[in-house]
Amino acid sequence: MAVAPRALTLLLPLVLALISLAPAPTLGGCPSACRCSFVMLQCLEPDGITGVPILAAQESDNVTEIYIENQVGLENITEFDLVNYRELKNLTVTSCKLRLISANAFQYNLKLQYVNLASNSLEHISWRVFHFLPLLNLVLRDNPLVCSCDLYWLQQWQRNDRGDLDNQMLSCFTDNEEKPLSTLVIDNCSLPEVRINFSKYKIQEGGNLTFECQVTGSPTPNVRWRTDKLSSPSFTQERIWGSTLELVLYLTNVSYKDNLRNLTCEAENQAGPREDMVQLDIEFPVKIVFLRDAVQQHFWCFPFAVDGNPEPSFTWLYNGKLLNETAYTYTQFIPDSSDGSVKHGCLFLNKPTHINNGYYTLIVENKLGRDEATATGMFMDNPFDPLDPEGIIPVPTNKSDMDVTENPESRVFVVSVAVGLAVFACTFLLIMVLVINKCGQHSKFGIHRSSVLGTEDDLAVSLRFMNFGTSPPSSDEDSGLSSFVENPQYFCGIIKDKDMCVQHIKRQDIVLKWELGEGAFGKVYLAECANLSPDSDKMLVAIKTLKDANESTRQDFQREAELLTVLQHQHIVRFYGVCTDGEPLAMVFEYMRHGDLNRFLRAHGPDARILEESKMPPLGQLTLPQMLHIAAQIASGMVYLASLHFVHRDLATRNCLVGEGLVVKIGDFGMSRDIYSTDYYRVGGRTMLPIRWMPPESIMYRKFTTESDIWSFGVVLWEIFTYGKQPWYQLSNSEAIECITQGRELERPRTCPKEVYLLMQGCWQREPQQRMVIKDIHSRLLALVKNPPVYLDILG
Repeated sequence: MAVAPRALTLLLPLVLALISLAPAPTLGGCPSACRCSFVMLQCLEPDGITGVPILAAQESDNVTEIYIENQVGLENITEFDLVNYRELKNLTVTSCKLRLISANAFQYNLKLQYVNLASNSLEHISWRVFHFLPLLNLVLRDNPLVCSCDLYWLQQWQRNDRGDLDNQMLSCFTDNEEKPLSTLVIDNCSLPEVRINFSKYKIQEGGNLTFECQVTGSPTPNVRWRTDKLSSPSFTQERIWGSTLELVLYLTNVSYKDNLRNLTCEAENQAGPREDMVQLDIEFPVKIVFLRDAVQQHFWCFPFAVDGNPEPSFTWLYNGKLLNETAYTYTQFIPDSSDGSVKHGCLFLNKPTHINNGYYTLIVENKLGRDEATATGMFMDNPFDPLDPEGIIPVPTNKSDMDVTENPESRVFVVSVAVGLAVFACTFLLIMVLVINKCGQHSKFGIHRSSVLGTEDDLAVSLRFMNFGTSPPSSDEDSGLSSFVENPQYFCGIIKDKDMCVQHIKRQDIVLKWELGEGAFGKVYLAECANLSPDSDKMLVAIKTLKDANESTRQDFQREAELLTVLQHQHIVRFYGVCTDGEPLAMVFEYMRHGDLNRFLRAHGPDARILEESKMPPLGQLTLPQMLHIAAQIASGMVYLASLHFVHRDLATRNCLVGEGLVVKIGDFGMSRDIYSTDYYRVGGRTMLPIRWMPPESIMYRKFTTESDIWSFGVVLWEIFTYGKQPWYQLSNSEAIECITQGRELERPRTCPKEVYLLMQGCWQREPQQRMVIKDIHSRLLALVKNPPVYLDILG
């Protein structure tokens, strides 16, 4: 017994010496025989490696192509060699001595499309290596393949023109004779035939079910039932009937959780895989899995999940009364990827207001049962004065209030109070009319006044639509960096040429429809407005309100209204006037039906199905002429602003709006900083800067000019031709700042013609005076609209 420890003692130094002589595996560094870049790995120096280089995860994360050639020491590709190359699309291993590829070699490379294994020593290669990959090209020529059942799959691929194999003239060897694969007859080799037999598949929960999976094939297949996701107890029994293999599945005390579950029987042999499937139909009483209070998505949504078989009926109650569904209040089911029967969905309310606050009850029924649940919807407070009779909407404070019988005496009291308030309101209005007539006929929002702005807080900044001239750096970091400074010379000149006053719109002419969004200043509503146009009694408008108005913000409100009245152009959102009857103060703009341009681009891009939030199906993808038309319209608006020496400072697709007929106009309602908060970079407290759209001089020195707007317009062009992607989306804010200030440019979008990218580059000249003039940009875009260029899609 003492000999063994002594022998181990003598062998240990020898083993350690041999280990020290073995080459260490390459991990975290590029081998000397290879060249490694951000997206590619090349090993071309002969006999430099004996395996696929295993780089660290951070070095191989973005590698899309591996090219290996003339490596006689490379004999195997194991299941671990490519584990870190998750983005790999192209693999070439040629003129090596490759003999074996593991069946799981590419299990982590699900994007692999091109595989070239030409001129190697492969004799056998299983269908398991490639069958799950989206291969477009598979090259296997000049390999000494052995004629066997292992090549059945390859023969079928060649016949079906899969993997571009039909033109490779593949062959194999048997008894030292080379035979073309296309005409080879492989004996005793066939795909499995799979058939499921059952007496019934529909049953109520708690019952028992039996399924027989009968399989034939040569060689004899391996068979299994896929039961890993079943909730019901199960067991299997194997039987053999001559050449038929039968695997019986028994389900006992079946669970409702398995309703609509797919039962799959899988069989495979050397020739390939086959399967058959049956879907369970288990009946059980309907139940509400959950019903949650309303949450704000694109529309307001009451999320719910309901399970039941047979399919249940759905009924909604609002404050105890039947809710009739319309185009603005509707139930929508959300497709679920699981095999179960749970129905997920939402009761959607399209832009509800305070009128819709209350309790929403869901009632579901099927032949085996009934269930109900209630949730609360609190969408918004009454936006107008509570004493305004039009604004008083009674909302129950608790569920019991819905069932309380009204007291006749309390009704008389409420009517008396309402009459008294009405008399008081009439008297007050009469006094106000007399005072206004006595004080003069000039509008309090007349444009004839000085409009030089000082430092403002963020509330005032959010109200500013645009600014005049150049903004010098401010010494006040929190408030001054985002202040909009007007140039009094330009302002006064425009006012003298255009003797304009702000139009006043009466409160009673405005009827709110629903809420469109919210910004730092207040909320924006879709509304119906009367007496705006002589052509129609009423028209849809967008109402921008001002919350918590103090003296300072009221002055800012007045200045902005005066400024907006000056702007009259077909590609600037039209401003109709103001409403100052009571609270809140409001501005009235034209309504642009399709919302902001950024969302419009995404809804009309290749990823629309991923991003779609509404119940409408995704619309068609924008064409090149349409994108050029959008760009030309924005350029037209910018030519107009430049002619008035306006500096926008925040030009981006999120701040452009889209109307009917693909009409695009510049103008937003101050919501961008809230809806697109990731587009802004917080500096020194409350200041938010759109740094990804800003040129170097604006980032480093806070200098904003017409030329800085031209830089931003180049970024807008890039947004249009990427269907609304965020500039430098792969970088953080600080990394984006570094790229911009160091002179790096955004890459040319795949769908962007060279002529348009040259315009972008003309906007991104580092020296402001070297940038293109907006008039020239507009002219070139108009020429491209009339004669769109032919371009080739740049392959990614």
